[in-house]
Amino acid sequence: MANEIPFPLYHKNARKNTIQRALDTTLFFLLISLLFYRLLSLKTHGFVWLLAFLCESWFTFYWFLIVNAKWSPVDIKTYPQNLEPRFPELPTVDMFVTTADPVREPPIMTVNTVLSLLAVDYPADKLACYVSDDGCSALTFYSLVESSKFAKLWVPFCKKYKVQVRAPFRYFLEDPISISAPNFEFKEEWEKIKVEYEHLLKIKEASRKSAPCNLTHDFAVFANIETGNHPTIIKIIGENCEEDVPHLVYISREKRPKYRHHFKAGAMNVLSRVSGLMTNAPLMLNVDCDMFVNNPQVVRQALCQLVGRESERDMGFIQYPQCFYNATKDDPYGNQMVVLMEYIGRGIAGLQGPPYAGTGCFHRRKVIYGVWPDNAASINDYEAMKEFGKSEEFLESATHALKGEKGIRKSISDYLEASFQVAACDYEFGSSWGTKFGWIYGSMTEDVLTGLNIHKKGWKSNFHFLDPPAFLGCAATGGPAAMTQQKRWATGLLEILVSKSNPIVFTLTGNLQFRLYLFYIYLLSWGLTSVPELCYAALPAYCIIANSHFLPKVQDPAILIPVAIFVTYNMLTLREYLKVDLSFRAWWNNMRMARITATSAYLFGVLTIVLKLLGLSDTVFDVTQKNDEASEDEDDDEINGTAKFTFDESPIFVPGTTLLLVHLTALLSFCLGLRPLVHKDAQGSGVGLGEVLCSLWVVLCFRPFMKGLFRIGKYGLPSSTIFKSTSLALVLVCLGTASWA
Repeated sequence: MANEIPFPLYHKNARKNTIQRALDTTLFFLLISLLFYRLLSLKTHGFVWLLAFLCESWFTFYWFLIVNAKWSPVDIKTYPQNLEPRFPELPTVDMFVTTADPVREPPIMTVNTVLSLLAVDYPADKLACYVSDDGCSALTFYSLVESSKFAKLWVPFCKKYKVQVRAPFRYFLEDPISISAPNFEFKEEWEKIKVEYEHLLKIKEASRKSAPCNLTHDFAVFANIETGNHPTIIKIIGENCEEDVPHLVYISREKRPKYRHHFKAGAMNVLSRVSGLMTNAPLMLNVDCDMFVNNPQVVRQALCQLVGRESERDMGFIQYPQCFYNATKDDPYGNQMVVLMEYIGRGIAGLQGPPYAGTGCFHRRKVIYGVWPDNAASINDYEAMKEFGKSEEFLESATHALKGEKGIRKSISDYLEASFQVAACDYEFGSSWGTKFGWIYGSMTEDVLTGLNIHKKGWKSNFHFLDPPAFLGCAATGGPAAMTQQKRWATGLLEILVSKSNPIVFTLTGNLQFRLYLFYIYLLSWGLTSVPELCYAALPAYCIIANSHFLPKVQDPAILIPVAIFVTYNMLTLREYLKVDLSFRAWWNNMRMARITATSAYLFGVLTIVLKLLGLSDTVFDVTQKNDEASEDEDDDEINGTAKFTFDESPIFVPGTTLLLVHLTALLSFCLGLRPLVHKDAQGSGVGLGEVLCSLWVVLCFRPFMKGLFRIGKYGLPSSTIFKSTSLALVLVCLGTASWA
């Protein structure tokens, strides 16, 4: 301990949040008060009152889960300058990049991610970059071959001049004089590198051709290739012989129609095994193909938390928040998650730690291989062979990794033949890959499931904010891409919730802390919020049409409770946005998108899981469309920060459009006097002012859909969507009218 005092690696400090706690608690007790009021008056009201009570019960429970996650925020301070004095021999790191579709994920984007990884501020001989191409694309391989040539110039240039942004497409957006002190040598090299990068952009030209290059020599294996039916392809593009540029390896695992491939989780497990053979680094970093290194110190920053004091050996992984370089002003699609990361992220960092988010994460190899904290790896050869597969070479490397030994590493090309075996379709048969260790199968959100499996063993994790951010990624732009992404997340999270790997089981049988268990319930229940959200959003329109009410009347003192809840919640959330320097408009965009997403994307996630449980369909992984680095396809309004909501013919937009049409019909009937404002009887029933104001609020939240009714092209709702929604709306209005009659 005495030796640790002069060279601390990091500190975790609790953040004061007295005001935040007070506001969160106040809102919680207001929700409880509303539930008590509902219960006390339930006998004198009908079905509408009961439905409102059930929805509000869920909202209260969900708010309790949110408060639990936000309750104990922490700040983490690292000291990378103390790393070498403490550990002169730095550990090796294997870096993984995954891509699946060269059309939706342009190769030039993957190239920039890879180049930024190769150029991080860390010894090149201690790094290796592995790229998994699940699309088995000759274009992707060609792009990496070309980028490896450019890397021999780019990596030394970045390290010589201490370049901050090491993804070329972002770096060359600035003038060289604004980047560094003007001197002839730097400017000359800068211009030379820029010319070479512009030459590298021929990758874009190649992407428009049927074949990016002549399919001969190293490219011959891609001739007549089928994306879902091909042998393993592994190519060592660059081997670190001169210790200037890290290893670069291309991997396209074997795929056959009769075998399940487990989406990204299967690709990550192949990366783990191939890298285990070739370099077997004790630490692994994985990033998506659209997420480049924005802070070149990120590896050292993560090491400060992973190789710290003896008592911190239980740190399983370090997760960095997702930030975006193409973030549109004021977050019009509500998918930048700034406030979520700031409050929920810091809060759960004060517990057992954040979940694994699938990208921007440093893992210990032995943790991925299934080791429990403070549990020595004691396995005999037979058991290890059964657990890890039938490759003797991989068994040897896994044994070294589990025991924390370096082992004897040869040239990575010496393990090329063995790598083909561990990347085969049938390698995992009879092993525990995807079940007990590795990236866990069973969900489209394999990242959350894998992190949950790590946490249940008692491992901790950290959520680390850096300035500048560690990584920058590409946010989904446009309504279809954003909604499809949200649907995939909701579906994958619900898959975990209804599986045997849910947090309830892990809390009872593992070492998952109770408060983190509550957080996982909040996270996995995102999709379930669609049902009460949709019901509650439809209640005001139903009450107007059916001449009923679900809120206390204006003259009833109890009306103050829902009014106080509405005001407190909006003021509380607005405060959170303003405190992280976001605008009022950003707050409003996120509030309305929360309603739109819950009643549309999340609803389809629930329906997908119901159909899966009934055996009527299976989940399908949809790759999110990404724009390339030049943002060529963005409209002027998006560049200027006034992005309009876009639509397509996906049925995901039908529920939101239907809900809007029902509310417009209800308000029109009210304005035309087709329903009385108050129908007095013994119970004082009849629609009230509260229902009308709530209906107007819903219409305001779905304003992008209302604009879409009168626009054409991608900014307008397709006629097929309008027809389906109108038909559904007429049915619902008729049902409401019948119940009133």
